[in-house]
Amino acid sequence: QVQLVESGGGLVQPGGSLRLSCAASGNIFSINAMGWYRQAPGKERELVASINRSRTTYSDSVKGRFTISRENAKNTVYLQMNSLKPEDTAVYYCHAEGIVLVSWSRLLERWGQGTLVTVSS
Repeated sequence: QVQLVESGGGLVQPGGSLRLSCAASGNIFSINAMGWYRQAPGKERELVASINRSRTTYSDSVKGRFTISRENAKNTVYLQMNSLKPEDTAVYYCHAEGIVLVSWSRLLERWGQGTLVTVSS
């Protein structure tokens, strides 16, 4: 059983910062890629940022403001969000894909339960 648990969401004023964390637990040997998606009310879920062993990817709307990082030994991914805007308000979901278990079984992907980020004055 692999679970992703996010933390770090909350209410922040425009221009402020937040740091999201997501830890994957279970009998994990390795994870190919981890990332963050978000879903605002009435909108579709969209990719915010992702990181694998060779590169990082950002949506145009967060480039230069958000930074994704990863601690492979802890199966943890972070999202540092700076210069937050009201339009960044959404539920942020952690995502992991290409999971290899210690039993050598493979899982296509897993999602976290989501953490709410609200940017408002």
